[in-house]
Amino acid sequence: MPTLKLGVPKGSLQDSTVRLFEKAGYKIIVRDRSYVPVIDDPEIECLMFRAQEMARYVERGIMDVGLTGQDWIMENDADVVEVEDLVYSKQTSQPYRWVVAVPQDSDIHSVKDLQGKRIATELVQATRRYLAQHGVQAEVEYSWGATEIKAPLLVDAIVEGTETGSSLRANRLRIVDTVTESTTKLIANRQAWADDWKRDKIQTLAILLKGALEAEAKVGLKMNVPKDKLADVSKQLPSLHTPTISAQSDPEWVAIEVITDVHIVRDLIPKLKKAGASGIVEYPLNKVIY
Repeated sequence: MPTLKLGVPKGSLQDSTVRLFEKAGYKIIVRDRSYVPVIDDPEIECLMFRAQEMARYVERGIMDVGLTGQDWIMENDADVVEVEDLVYSKQTSQPYRWVVAVPQDSDIHSVKDLQGKRIATELVQATRRYLAQHGVQAEVEYSWGATEIKAPLLVDAIVEGTETGSSLRANRLRIVDTVTESTTKLIANRQAWADDWKRDKIQTLAILLKGALEAEAKVGLKMNVPKDKLADVSKQLPSLHTPTISAQSDPEWVAIEVITDVHIVRDLIPKLKKAGASGIVEYPLNKVIY
C-alpha cells in the first residue's frame, strides 16, 4: 500500500497543528519523547521535526509533505511546492511577524539607524536580505535562544518573531520595523507532487485543513420565524450565500439556517430576536469548504 510521509512541526506549532488535524478529521497521537506520531490514516506516516528544519527535509524528500512557516522556507531557501496557505499559529489566527526590536531608551528609531550595529536573531539570512534591501550594513549573528535578553548587553538590536508583542514589552523592548510576516504553509516535495497518488492525497489534506481553518471563524445558526416576520429577520442575516428556509408542520412558521462570522453573533442574535425569530440555536462547525 502506498504511503504519504507527513512532517508534523514540533515545538510552538505542535499543539495547534494537532488540533487543526483533529478538526480536519485526522487523529494524531503524540507520545512523550517520541518523534513518530501515530495518525489514524493507514496511508500516512508521520515524523516530527522543528519547523525551522521542515523545509529542508521536505526538499530532500525525507518527507513528502509538511507544515512550516513561510519564514523558514525563506530562511532555508528551500525549493518546495507551496500547496496551501494556512493562517494559524500557536496563539492566534494572525500572521506571525518578525520584527526589529531595541531597548526602549535606544537611539535606534528606523532601519537606517542599524548601520554598523550588531543584531542577534534566529532568522539570519532573511535579516541580512532585509538590511541589504535598505542599503544598511550591520553584523547579524545567530541567536541560540533567549534572544529578548541580549539587547543591550550583547547586541544593539534583535530580530525576533512575535504574535502579540507581549514578550517584547515584558523585556522592555520596542518594535522599530517589521522584517517579514509569515503564515504556516503546507509544503510538498517536488517529486512527491509529480506522483499522481501522492498529489491527490496531498490535495485532499489541503482541502480538509483549509476547511477546518475556515470553520474556526464561522458558526451556524438555526431559528424559527413566523412567516409574517420573515422579511424583517432576513434583513438581519449575513451569510455565505443566502439562508436556507424550510417549511414547518405549522404553515405559519418557517425554519431558517445560516452560516455566519463568529465575531458578529453576539450582536446578531439580539437583533434576530427583536425582529421576530425564536428558538435560536448557535452551533460550532468543523469544516467549511468553498
